[in-house]
Amino acid sequence: MTLHINASIERWLVEGHFTIARGAKKHVDLLVVAVSDGTHVGKGEGTAIYYRGETAEECARQIAQVTDIIAVHTIPMARALLQSALPPGAARNALDCALWDLEAKQTGQRLWELVGMKSPPVPLETAFTISLGTPDAMHADARDAAADGYSLLKLKFNGDADRDRVAAVRAGAPKARIIVDANESWGAVDIAAEAEILKTLGVAMIEQPLPAGQDAALANLSAPLPIFADESCHVAADVPRLAGLYQGVNIKLDKAGGLTEALALYKAAESAKMDVMVGCMLSTSLAIQAAFLVAQRASWVDLDGPALLQKDRPGGFRFANGCLSPA
Repeated sequence: MTLHINASIERWLVEGHFTIARGAKKHVDLLVVAVSDGTHVGKGEGTAIYYRGETAEECARQIAQVTDIIAVHTIPMARALLQSALPPGAARNALDCALWDLEAKQTGQRLWELVGMKSPPVPLETAFTISLGTPDAMHADARDAAADGYSLLKLKFNGDADRDRVAAVRAGAPKARIIVDANESWGAVDIAAEAEILKTLGVAMIEQPLPAGQDAALANLSAPLPIFADESCHVAADVPRLAGLYQGVNIKLDKAGGLTEALALYKAAESAKMDVMVGCMLSTSLAIQAAFLVAQRASWVDLDGPALLQKDRPGGFRFANGCLSPA
């Protein structure tokens, strides 16, 4: 049996604006991979990790480079070979998830059964991202998100007037729980002092305050809030280096390079007694089907990618009352 592998790029528009410390996006280009055995088709989606220099076009070229190697093997063998044939990133993620999806269809199992879960996944509360903006703009966005039923808000920071942003969001959504993502922008910030102030404003967790590679500065830091690694943590092999510096890791399938590595990363974090958050890039529901399974035991879930687009794929996840659930 020879597998037929096809990679394409789709452009999806963002709803309103999506702004973080590194810039703004009005659209996202998604890599979609389809793998067919002639009877069934498995699909996966990846979003290029732009802060690492990936583009959707380069990801598509990566898929083309490994097609001949992967296509002549059984799905379990193809998936195993893929882990060394491509580096962690969006290309490997899309192809890895497509192979998992195809195997589930071939065997007549649901994906959750195939990965060894004992019961079906349940709806999960997800954070909703409040893009970086002026305090007034973030106040308005938080008010709208709370009106839409979101009770967990994730704020994007840039290291400048972040306390004002939290105060504005708190005023706009008084009952919401808040987590914050500095996106590596706090290199000049006293993290412990900032965390003390943010805790008084009701913040529950801080994500990636320092640039990746500067993690050692967190050693012996006494902060009143847990700090999670995002850009600093991609794969399971990163965990030993980060244990003791961070209290948790943010697992994203695009960073990890697929469901296979994401499952390994979860186990590594669990063994290191680190907490887990499962997040995503801007994406459609196709991209978070696998992430949704990894997120079933996570302490924090941030799978709002499809909710940030103008539209989603037909039959995608439902977002209601701050929760996401399969269609």
